[in-house]
Amino acid sequence: MNLLKSNRRMNNIILKTPEQIEKMRVAGRLAADVLEMIGQHVVPGVTTEALDKICHDYIVNEQAAIPAPLKYRGFPKSICTSINHVVCHGIPSDKKLKAGDIINIDVTVIKDGFHGDTSKMFFVGGRDKASILAQRLTDVTYECLMRGIEVVKPGNKLLDVANAIEKHAKSHNFSVVEVFCGHGIGQAFHEEPQVLHYVSKLPHEHKCLQTVLKPGMTFTIEPMINAGKKHVTILRDGWTAVTKDKSLSAQWEHTLAITEIGVEVLTKRQDESI
Repeated sequence: MNLLKSNRRMNNIILKTPEQIEKMRVAGRLAADVLEMIGQHVVPGVTTEALDKICHDYIVNEQAAIPAPLKYRGFPKSICTSINHVVCHGIPSDKKLKAGDIINIDVTVIKDGFHGDTSKMFFVGGRDKASILAQRLTDVTYECLMRGIEVVKPGNKLLDVANAIEKHAKSHNFSVVEVFCGHGIGQAFHEEPQVLHYVSKLPHEHKCLQTVLKPGMTFTIEPMINAGKKHVTILRDGWTAVTKDKSLSAQWEHTLAITEIGVEVLTKRQDESI
């Protein structure tokens, strides 16, 4: 039976069954496992292409899963690696990491037809090698993600998520990237709803912001926070997004499922207490 036909829909939002959420739970656990595995390899002198190969081999051979980014709309690699002023969608290359860099590694795996999507920031050479600004930005961005997750529960709206994230970022004089957002996820990599991370300059009746959270919804929250201004430029490769003013950028991401009483973080790592 086609699972999509058995789903309930809410404004094109697919509400997952308990059986489907269990499959997403497995995919999410695998995605988190990739980030836990790769950490020891994020060292000065390693290339992002080498990190991509390690993750690819681990996903395919150890997890018997599929790296979702590979060939997705033409993306050439299995993970995204976004360094320093790269906001997102950085393509792994022969570029070597150096001590003091910050890097976001974004992993999405497909297992048994369902997706798990998550990303984490790493300090190359250790936290103490990064600038104070890089440390602050990375920490505040994670706090933005946590503030967003904290307000995810039935009856609240995506407006509450966006407001919590933007308020925290701005309280630290950082800016929220507006041209990218979180997204529904399940059998498809990207589904409805769009999950915005900001509310300013948008009418509060904006369709995305007014989406009411209900049990069975699954989506990502993935704030991209800049140390400078919010503006972004896409490079000629058609994927890599960088800050227009070359300021540092950070991002963290989790896949969530709304339960009857709150939220479950499907991509929670062992080092997190959420």
